Amino acid sequence: MTLVWSILVAVALTAFIVWFFFAPRKAHKAQVSQGMQTAHVVVRGGYEPSLIEVKAGTPIVLDFDRKESGECSSHVVFPELGIDRTLQAFAHTEVRLPALAPGEYPFACGMNMLHGMLRVTGKGNGETAAAESNGVSEATGLSDAEQLEQLQSADDAEREHEIGELKRRLIVGIAFTVPELLIAMLPMIPAVGAWMAHTLPAWVMSPWLQLILTAPVMFYCGWPVHRTGWLAIAHRAPEMNSLVTTGTCVAFLYSLFVTIWPDALPVGSREPYYEAVATIITLMILGQLFEAKAQAGTGAAIKALVGLRVNTAHVVTEHGMRDIPTADVAVGDIIEVRPGESLPIDGIVVSGHTSIDESMVTGESMPVAVGEGASVVGSTVNGNGTIRYRATRVGSQTVLAQIIRLVRNAQTSKAPIQRIADRVAGVFVPVVMIIAVWTFVFWQMAPMPLHVLYGIVCAISVLVIACPCALGLATPLSITIATGKGAQYGVLFRSAQALENTHRIDTVVLDKTGTITVGKPQVVDVVGLADDDGGPIDVSHMAKIPGFSYVAAVEAKSEHPLAEAIVQAYRSEVQAPHGALPQVRDFHNEPGGGVSGHVEGHRVVVGNERFVQAHVDEDAAVSKRVHDAVEQMAEKARTPVVAAVDGVVIAVVAVADALKETSAQAIEALQMRGIDVVMLTGDHEATAQAIARELGITHAVAQVTPADKEAVVCELQNQHRVVAMVGDGINDAPALARADVGMAMGSGTDVAVESADVTLMNSSLESVVTAIDLSDRTMRNIHQNLGFALGYNGLGIPVAAGVLYPLWHVLLSPMIAGAAMAFSSLSVVLNANRLHAFVPNHAKPVRRGARTPLNLRFALPSQTLQSCGTHTDCRHESITEHEHKEHTMAHQEHIDPICGMVVDPKDAADTRVYDGRTIYFCSKHCAGVFDEDPAKYEVGQ
Repeated sequence: MTLVWSILVAVALTAFIVWFFFAPRKAHKAQVSQGMQTAHVVVRGGYEPSLIEVKAGTPIVLDFDRKESGECSSHVVFPELGIDRTLQAFAHTEVRLPALAPGEYPFACGMNMLHGMLRVTGKGNGETAAAESNGVSEATGLSDAEQLEQLQSADDAEREHEIGELKRRLIVGIAFTVPELLIAMLPMIPAVGAWMAHTLPAWVMSPWLQLILTAPVMFYCGWPVHRTGWLAIAHRAPEMNSLVTTGTCVAFLYSLFVTIWPDALPVGSREPYYEAVATIITLMILGQLFEAKAQAGTGAAIKALVGLRVNTAHVVTEHGMRDIPTADVAVGDIIEVRPGESLPIDGIVVSGHTSIDESMVTGESMPVAVGEGASVVGSTVNGNGTIRYRATRVGSQTVLAQIIRLVRNAQTSKAPIQRIADRVAGVFVPVVMIIAVWTFVFWQMAPMPLHVLYGIVCAISVLVIACPCALGLATPLSITIATGKGAQYGVLFRSAQALENTHRIDTVVLDKTGTITVGKPQVVDVVGLADDDGGPIDVSHMAKIPGFSYVAAVEAKSEHPLAEAIVQAYRSEVQAPHGALPQVRDFHNEPGGGVSGHVEGHRVVVGNERFVQAHVDEDAAVSKRVHDAVEQMAEKARTPVVAAVDGVVIAVVAVADALKETSAQAIEALQMRGIDVVMLTGDHEATAQAIARELGITHAVAQVTPADKEAVVCELQNQHRVVAMVGDGINDAPALARADVGMAMGSGTDVAVESADVTLMNSSLESVVTAIDLSDRTMRNIHQNLGFALGYNGLGIPVAAGVLYPLWHVLLSPMIAGAAMAFSSLSVVLNANRLHAFVPNHAKPVRRGARTPLNLRFALPSQTLQSCGTHTDCRHESITEHEHKEHTMAHQEHIDPICGMVVDPKDAADTRVYDGRTIYFCSKHCAGVFDEDPAKYEVGQ
């Protein structure tokens, strides 16, 4: 009969638990006043109300009234909106949201243990994307530097207070638990038990002494656990504290019953479990203390970024120099920075030269030389020179402020994998409670003595060993540390989803100009013809060519980009960036040909081959050498510039957009990871082939437009590839938006490329490798955390329930269960902190599995007049692809008719339509010359 009643009671308890925790909740409707919707939320062991209903189309104010302290509820996070607000203890904090679109917007505490929901109903267009301006800016203080410091200091102070409070409770717990354990456990040793029974007074072995020792631990040390746990149950949102307080309260009440009415129980069931209660609570406090200290380092990235802020600026005024707070600097102010000082804000140099350490922003260790006209970034460190610069960005528009905003948004967002853990955690505690109830019932069916006692012990062990906290922490801790680590190395993830998607990348599409290459013309090759050898020489030795200083002097008078590249290369070699060149007389610019002039009595002619040959008198052999050099350079898609002095050709200079030093190494690293690399370029086929061969790229698509780039990305996705597009974020914006992961090369002055998921601050392709390696490491870390959490609970709960007893007579003591629970979440925290050890180029690469080879044989939209942007499922037919083969199709070459330079259509400075053809120009100067007499120039295909 007892068994029947036990089953009936268990069924009733199960039904009650299911109804209580899973029944639909009544939503609290926000009040509307003066065009704002307002809701009051009490934070005390949970959110009350936890479900708030608002109307779409109207701004929202949530007033969080926090009536407690402690780490768990110190933040409220809206992951869908990218908002993380600090909630001060025992104070009101307002979170202002814009008008939101209909839908559900969850919010949770910083430890992902307390949960609430904002439900938006009705019709209306929301402003979700703008939420961060009202939420994150307030949370980080980007609009007010003093507010940021204040919030950060308050956050640190509260964490220190919590650590101090945990230490005090731990000391009290240890002081009372150790004697309690000795009294309860030593008698289990036969010899010691006999000695204690005959020597010590009877009251020492009395359960009343154990009650006295346990009471301070139960009611003082365990008060935060009991308070939070029962409040969470009252809010119908139970969590780890709820399980611990339920288990310890059951054990304490059972022990108290045994102490007061021992005769009401069978002889074998009269042992109290005070030592288990005290040990469980003390171990939990110890685990919370370790966890709080470990978690203190997860926000180190934001703290480090905040610490870079400069408080004072030297502003140049009409009345001299004046030091003012950085927050008071306005756009247009002239700021002076002295050697060794940090730059307060962003701007453009107006005078002076120096080198600047940008490692704190870009991750690059080498200082960058800057001079007049160069852009500089706030919070970087000045070298040995003194500069003055004009402020261009202040407050929340600075690069540092945008970095903080991006990192904060990424840390508060949820990765898709976290949603799985959240769904499990949402039902975890009620399920554990049901398991505990039925554990007791099943033990009643056991044909053995003391089955009631064993049932109680096992039920308590099930409640105590379960740890939903480990599940809640498994993902967000790793995301927080990884995004901060990425910012340290110049890789800014826009969201946790971008971080997770980067792990899945198996194909990387690279735009050539500005991504693989430097993005501006440079001298890449020089053939010296002043002697009989007539062979190529190192670019760094071009100044040693007799008469080349005269060439540089004449070119310095020209405004053409090719001339600027030659002059810059010459100045760099002679180490005189702004040094004087010889005077030039009788300077003449021949549009479409070149320039000429007299320098120190020498006649200098510089330009294309036809122009120069018309002004010199060379024999056939020399002319052939010049022609061969020009042809060789042209085959490599490099623009040849011929230079002659006193009627003798002295050099042929090749100008091209040079490859970045790290491009080849980065592409090789990607290929080592099993990632296919595709290069896109607007150059003609010969150029694409040459660059692809040099870099070891097996897939190159030539003559593409921005729409063509998007089509290539779309086609790769149709082949079930996870595509990352890497570009400059301007002409590449459609492809960046289309790709699974868009990576924008940051210039150091424009961080937030809205169409990209990842911003690479140092504009190096090695940052792509860093982003992929960091994502791989992070996802492996998250999987380990989830493995710890799920594996621990999946094994621990059955063992605690007693499944091993029939085979090996093994029962798990509630004390051991409590110890395991206390350190399970700590293991997750410590494992997540291993991400702090990540260093680029030192991480073990993760190689992608085998896939179907790429098939890029399709026609570009510019060839078929289709647009991938208007079709989600884009299919095309043929290819312009380099696989180290000659392609049979003929392609157009876009040549500037004025200077003869090969022009990438997407990079053209200007265009004209003449005689039914579009003509591309490398500069507005060339376009202006063409306008003077279009018929004078050949504009063939």
